[in-house]
Amino acid sequence: MLTLTEISDRLEIQDLMVDYCHAVDTRQWDLLDEVFAAGAVIDYTATGGPRGTLPEVKEFLGSVMGRFPAYQHLLGNASIRLDGDTATGRTMCHNPLVLPGEQGAADGGVLHCGMWYIDVFVRVSGAWRIAERVQEKSYMHFAPSAPGRPKD
Repeated sequence: MLTLTEISDRLEIQDLMVDYCHAVDTRQWDLLDEVFAAGAVIDYTATGGPRGTLPEVKEFLGSVMGRFPAYQHLLGNASIRLDGDTATGRTMCHNPLVLPGEQGAADGGVLHCGMWYIDVFVRVSGAWRIAERVQEKSYMHFAPSAPGRPKD
């Protein structure tokens, strides 16, 4: 049976992962400062991004994600293993990215990215943070816009 502390830790880590998605999906890159630990290593190479520090990844996200008119992250099947003030996780992510069409309209189709986030979490001053995040690619699938679809 899980202790109250273990239940609390799991919920706090799940909230942290949602905070990551919220920061990225709303393009509020500075909110990631509350998600990642100082010195965190982030590896997006599996999906064509960089491996680097939080400042490097924030710069990358700011320059690349603006190309997409819309996108979102959906997390599920989080496997979290607690060990005191550290934890590991493997969490499924579905990330559809709307591609721009003519004159930047959001009618260029959708790139569906499926991946797992492989994370190392640490408790810092009583709060959970991501110390390491590695993307593990599962699939990428392009779905073109339907013919005759009204433009957004």
